[in-house]
Amino acid sequence: MAIRWSLTVDCTDPAALARFWAAALGYVERPAPEGFASWPEWLTHHGVPEAEWDDGAYLSDPDGAAPGLSFLKVPERKAAKNRLHLDVQAGGGRDTPWEVRWPRVLAAAERLTAAGAKVLSEEALRGRPDHLVLADPEGNEFCVL
Repeated sequence: MAIRWSLTVDCTDPAALARFWAAALGYVERPAPEGFASWPEWLTHHGVPEAEWDDGAYLSDPDGAAPGLSFLKVPERKAAKNRLHLDVQAGGGRDTPWEVRWPRVLAAAERLTAAGAKVLSEEALRGRPDHLVLADPEGNEFCVL
């Protein structure tokens, strides 16, 4: 049996980065835990000081199929290349014909740059463009393919 997992991203502005990734992936803010009407209610119940309420942001797949994402505030900025990154398969994956997939990749990159991402490079495979490497608003690299 597979183990459920989620991905946590260290960042300086959890709310802003969560908004970017919600737009990028079609995710939504994770609902408050069962028994609580809101996150502030949950935080108050658990004695979390209000000054710490913006230290994290949490997203979930609205269909409940994909892993959750957490964004946690850290004092330091990103300093080196990621050792782990997301592949945003906006083009439909490499099984999708290139003529269909590549325009989708470009459209997704345009949408993501409008939301705050930066295109770092275009990568080729067998002599034609294959995927783009982007960075989110805090510099975390990811691919669009």
